[in-house]
Amino acid sequence: MLAYRHAFHAGNHADVLKHLVLVQVLRYLGEKEKPYWLIDTHAGAGAYKLHSRYAQQNAEFEQGIARLWQRDDLPPPVADYVELVRAHNASGDLKHYPGSPALALQVLRPQDRLRLFELHPTDHRLLAAHFGSQPHTEVHHADGFSSLKAQLPPPSRRAAVLIDPPYEIKADYNLVVNSVRDGLKRFAECVMMVWYPQLPRLESQQLPQRLKSLAPKGWLHVRMTVQKTDQRGFGLLGSGMFVINPPWVLHDTLRDVLPWLTEALAQYDGASYLLEQRTD
Repeated sequence: MLAYRHAFHAGNHADVLKHLVLVQVLRYLGEKEKPYWLIDTHAGAGAYKLHSRYAQQNAEFEQGIARLWQRDDLPPPVADYVELVRAHNASGDLKHYPGSPALALQVLRPQDRLRLFELHPTDHRLLAAHFGSQPHTEVHHADGFSSLKAQLPPPSRRAAVLIDPPYEIKADYNLVVNSVRDGLKRFAECVMMVWYPQLPRLESQQLPQRLKSLAPKGWLHVRMTVQKTDQRGFGLLGSGMFVINPPWVLHDTLRDVLPWLTEALAQYDGASYLLEQRTD
């Protein structure tokens, strides 16, 4: 249950989509002076070396962030995200990839707060070493699912939650749904961001529909499919982000970006994307 290490997947196409959406949500929340909290339930190590043995095992970043690194035609939201990654690569060469905590710290303002949870002991040690001394940041060696309820609502009554477990066990899908349901009961206005892998398994295919039933005030669902299954019918086809209480500008931003991004990251001719939403 604690075998998953995100270092194997850092900077892949799923990270690109997840972090593009995360940055856009945080940029929007930062437009108002009132502070907000970001709660990351599965923060991982927080930052990754792309030349480590973990990242090099499958070199998944080569089909993700590396495809964007040298391009000079990035749409503005993609350019914003890539510039945040560049800040971790002062030499200009792509050697490091910032996880969600590192990207968030670049965007959050002094009045905002960051709450990070990670259960894997090794990743938690790395997370604490990287971010434990950062101002307005708390790093917890704890299960993000069960810890979320104690974080909501924050004193400022403004918050975003990022939920992106590894989904290595089927129970994670139910835990995601239960955590979102409980979180919204405590704080109905919270911006809930759920990342999920697009896999050829029923639980993955059903998750967006289950989340729709929890979001009476509106939701946005984006999915990007960029690769085929392997010969055995397995593999990560793509990924999705389901956002409850999304910023009103997010749909139009993604509508303009997704055709370009899907083409840039496509690994086969059938690559596609889905963008749907429901408003109040």
